[in-house]
Amino acid sequence: MPTVDDILEQVGEFGRFQKQAFLSLCLLSAAFAPIYVGIVFLAFTPDHRCLSPGVAELSRRCGWSLAEELNYTVPGPGAMGEAFPGQCRGYEVDWNQSALSCVDPLAGLATNRSHLPLGPCHHGWVYDTHGSSIVTEFNLVCDDSWKVDLFQSCVNLGFFLGSLGVGYIADRFGRKLCLLATSLISAVLGILMAVARDYPSLLLFRLLQGLVSKGSWTSGYVLITEFVGLGYRRTVAILYQMAFTVGLLLLSGVAYAIPHWRWLQLAISLPAFLSLLYYWCVPESPRWLLSQKRNTQVIKIMDHIAQKNGKSPLADLKMLSLEEDVTEKLSPSFADLFRTPHLRKYTFILMYLWFTSSVLYQGLIMHVGATGGSLYLDFFYSALVEFPAAFIILATIDHCGLIRPLAASNLVAGAACFVMIFISHDLHWLSITVACVGRMGITIVFQMVCLVNAELYPTFIRNLGVMVCSSLCDLGGIITPFLVFRLMEVWQGLPLILFAVLGLAAGGMTLLLPETERVTLPETIEDVENLGRIAKPKENMIYLQIQTSERTGT
Repeated sequence: MPTVDDILEQVGEFGRFQKQAFLSLCLLSAAFAPIYVGIVFLAFTPDHRCLSPGVAELSRRCGWSLAEELNYTVPGPGAMGEAFPGQCRGYEVDWNQSALSCVDPLAGLATNRSHLPLGPCHHGWVYDTHGSSIVTEFNLVCDDSWKVDLFQSCVNLGFFLGSLGVGYIADRFGRKLCLLATSLISAVLGILMAVARDYPSLLLFRLLQGLVSKGSWTSGYVLITEFVGLGYRRTVAILYQMAFTVGLLLLSGVAYAIPHWRWLQLAISLPAFLSLLYYWCVPESPRWLLSQKRNTQVIKIMDHIAQKNGKSPLADLKMLSLEEDVTEKLSPSFADLFRTPHLRKYTFILMYLWFTSSVLYQGLIMHVGATGGSLYLDFFYSALVEFPAAFIILATIDHCGLIRPLAASNLVAGAACFVMIFISHDLHWLSITVACVGRMGITIVFQMVCLVNAELYPTFIRNLGVMVCSSLCDLGGIITPFLVFRLMEVWQGLPLILFAVLGLAAGGMTLLLPETERVTLPETIEDVENLGRIAKPKENMIYLQIQTSERTGT
């Protein structure tokens, strides 16, 4: 009896129906980019200094240029290893007193400026920017700068907590219902973020958005990989993730056009409401429906796919059945991820790979830091590096499979971090080049581990498996902002040592996973246990029983 993949060969593995579904779901992937890395523009920290009442009036009276004003009124660099006092501390001087001259006004108060007392910025800050961010609006600088890291950690915490619940919902109640619900909630929370009046409210909405937004992206990923046939499964999965990179490029352009964070937040949230159109455009996964024994709906969807693809409908498709050992309706549970020896091993390895990919991906971006150029161009160029990664995957997986390129990419990322330790600060261009090689390597890992994750779990726990394992990616995202900067306080190269160890270890552990090249998606736990074995590779699949009438040409 034929499998689901065999039926897709008859109705079309990647015909008009799959192409339309793929393109529409790619919009969902692109829309996830601003949620994941939008903090770069929403919470950028411009140059700033203490707001001192009277300085503006004195500057106007004396006709100072901005450079002269800064030279006369802002403290210079502190001692070696000390932060610039000019950003967080100001002179304890009454700038309104008439005794101050226009030529070095502080000379009459002390022979040496270093003897003048410095104090905190009691009246706030002046920011050198033509736009706004949550940093400038809520003054998240100096002693409160850690709140920016908390803002990003909150969305990753939401990803982490949501992975457990949303993954179960998608496997229990369907990919489509999960996708629609999470997309709608995420869009509403995005709007609420744009109108939040205070930092605690903003933090709460950010956390709640994290709870659901990753679930919608993952549901779309699993849905499109279950719609297409075996020969196109990996390609569409990689291109779906490439749509995320397109979202990064679009984000830099939109952020450049809209430099004010509230309007920017609205601009990246409103398009998410278009995802409600998926109710009419995208049907439920036939694989999931079959695992739930909703056979009538599977027949309708298969006929619809055949019709859209211009194939002959399966007129005599009358009965769908499961093998005897899986006659019960399959319901997912967290324990299923650890039920058998192979599943346990795969789950733990995949968790580590997700954790490592997140720490290295975000950590490399943070460690490289600002290059002194345009924020928007720097972001745009760094996003472009991810395109070669996708093309490398597409060029290698058909010849090398998934496991060996995945292991090699981890090793490249780890080795790049190790090499960066020994590059002199004077060779900045070389450091950036090696960092880009590492970024490309870890981007390949990010894209491939999601594909491997989906191919190592049976249908009824596939979404749950992807969500639970990728939750370790979110855990890495929570700790990375704090981890990187704390280690850099000890020694700037210390985070790179950690990244190198994590990447090289991940490369070795990857080789313990089975290759899934040209292997039918597993439908049961026993199928997973048989992965990598030669004997009976398609036993215990969920089957479609088909009775076809004799037709000319068939």
